[in-house]
Amino acid sequence: MRSSNPVFSRRGFSRDNGYAGFHAGPQAGGPAVGTQAGPYGGNPYGGAPYAQPTGNPYANPYAQQGFQGAPPQAPATTGRMTMDDVVARTATTLGVLVVTAALAWVLLPVDDAHINRSYGIAVVSGLIAMVLGFVQSFKRSPAPALILSYAALEGVFLGVLSSVVDNRIASGAAMQAVLGTMAVFAGVLVAYKAGWIRVNRRFYGFVMAAALGFIGLMAINMLFAVFGGGDGLGFRSGGLGIAFGILGVLIGACFLALDFKQVETGIAYGAPRNEAWLAAFGLTLTLVWIYLEFLRLIAILQGDN
Repeated sequence: MRSSNPVFSRRGFSRDNGYAGFHAGPQAGGPAVGTQAGPYGGNPYGGAPYAQPTGNPYANPYAQQGFQGAPPQAPATTGRMTMDDVVARTATTLGVLVVTAALAWVLLPVDDAHINRSYGIAVVSGLIAMVLGFVQSFKRSPAPALILSYAALEGVFLGVLSSVVDNRIASGAAMQAVLGTMAVFAGVLVAYKAGWIRVNRRFYGFVMAAALGFIGLMAINMLFAVFGGGDGLGFRSGGLGIAFGILGVLIGACFLALDFKQVETGIAYGAPRNEAWLAAFGLTLTLVWIYLEFLRLIAILQGDN
């Protein structure tokens, strides 16, 4: 299974890593392995490492299944990923992030006497976390220590940033952003389980195009802000900033749906248990994205009042 989360765009759960039963065919009622052209048939886990259904590196990761109906259920086998594994690993990763964020909030004050030191630690932590995230995305297998280190350092960055926004710009913004993120997560999960969101090739292509366009515009705005001063093109303040904040939250919600599909398909086709760390990493990245967009949106809304 290839991940739709941006950090997983070049790799996924379809590696031939030697796990027993990893390439076993699905149960009766699913697509028969070997019925399609090529040596790997229709099982998304039966392909060679990093194999794509087409020559396009951003091709639909589920093209062989067509997104028609729920994926077939794999036989229960020791060593395969389960929903409990995903929940436990995600809770651990988010728990580390929340704890370090709380510690940073308390131990790195943002008053006038300490703000420069706190800013410096936050920026360094954020940069190292970004590097660790890239390293994990290019590794051939999940590294729990690397993922937890990313979560800890990202927590420091978020803790200081949240404290600055909460104490200097918009009182209560951090808690509102947390509640907003939780509400989006719960809403997307309910909509996905109810079948109101159909994750198909069109949905996947739309989300990826929207995300790439959004990131590109933010990068251009940052360049204009750095070299031209002010707020660049105005994507981070005022009415335009509010519109882009809402768009950022919506894109994050769409990525949550794609992440849920990844987990569902990975479990159905018997991904190895350690791949639950990869799912946890992807979900953490998406939730951090949504939280940051909420935090910025709330800061703009309260700052204009």
